[in-house]
Amino acid sequence: MLTLSEALSQLLVLAEPVQALEEIDTIAADGRVLACDQISSINVPPMDNTQMDGYAIDSEALQGAQGFEVSQRIPAGHLAQRLKKGTVARVFTGAFIPEGADAVVMQEQVRIEGDKVFLLHQPRAGEWIRRAGEDIRVGARILAQGDRLTPQALGLAASVGLAKLPVYRRVRVACFFTGDELTMPGEMLKPGSIYNSNRFVLVNLLRRLGCEVEDLGIIADKLDQTRAALRQAADRCDLIVSSGGMSVGEEDHVKPAVEAEGVLRAWQIAIKPGKPLAWGRIQRPMREAHFIGLPGNPVSSFVTFLLFVQPFILKLQGRRDWSMRPLLMRADFDWLKPDKRREFLRVRLNAEGGLERFPNQSSGVLTSTVWGDGLAEIEPNTAVRQGELIPYHAFNHWYGES
Repeated sequence: MLTLSEALSQLLVLAEPVQALEEIDTIAADGRVLACDQISSINVPPMDNTQMDGYAIDSEALQGAQGFEVSQRIPAGHLAQRLKKGTVARVFTGAFIPEGADAVVMQEQVRIEGDKVFLLHQPRAGEWIRRAGEDIRVGARILAQGDRLTPQALGLAASVGLAKLPVYRRVRVACFFTGDELTMPGEMLKPGSIYNSNRFVLVNLLRRLGCEVEDLGIIADKLDQTRAALRQAADRCDLIVSSGGMSVGEEDHVKPAVEAEGVLRAWQIAIKPGKPLAWGRIQRPMREAHFIGLPGNPVSSFVTFLLFVQPFILKLQGRRDWSMRPLLMRADFDWLKPDKRREFLRVRLNAEGGLERFPNQSSGVLTSTVWGDGLAEIEPNTAVRQGELIPYHAFNHWYGES
């Protein structure tokens, strides 16, 4: 069996980022992947300005002075005149610092008597002043190619005047689910049938990753229908994901269908849950599409999606970073019968800052993925005792939320 790192390396080397770009409004670019570095053409802030409502002064002119006359009033967005000697300027947050002033005294640190301002604080030069370019300098790279754009990144782009941003087009992913036993919610559950939970999990995981999803639904356990579904998806999509049907039984047609329409590699991976995984390509006259086949058990399908499909899609999207980044957290449980495979236990953070484990770690217990908020990674042949630090992968990180 391949190790997790071996399988992931072999899989990711096959993923080439999409090449097509589009320019979209900055306000609509949340979650998209930036296609080019973005360079600032301005300083931010563009001029020296005040951080506080108060009075702009020349700190050197304070020696021996008593009250000061207010020579000008400067709201934010208005031009300022040079500060007259021996006076102060009334300024409001964000306003220009007038030439000749080098500090601001907060309005809470002055006393007003008639038309005079008396300072209750001896400021130092530069106090409460934001300097031009303090945040961003002209020519600075503010965002890098391959960044996933966040609301704060869009604000940064807007702060230098970027109304549009170049992004990679969305990755198009088709998914289908095999098994004559599968039934959709809302339909009568026949003897021997189960409801198709994997469809609801995988389709929405793909949507959370920002993909354009083509949901082909349940495909009957027939070779010709499976082949037709693969051809239909490959004509329009970059990646096809299936769940179930990868065994070699007489009613498992995904493997021979992929082999008939392209190429297929099947891997046995030393992880639990989720040992079987398949990768392939569906070849069409004008294009080809990647194929990843996941196990049918609900938790196995979910975990292998997070471990393999998610980083594969991130690389297709043009992301620079698709690596797993666990946190070391304290185990508040014992795991004393380790497996020879690397294990991923469903866990959640408790109020004491440790990890507690769901009691039933079976690959068919989907409840554990709702109860939990992440996976604890356990090294092969390694027991865990309470109080030890172990790697923890938060679901939110995999969902692209952090």
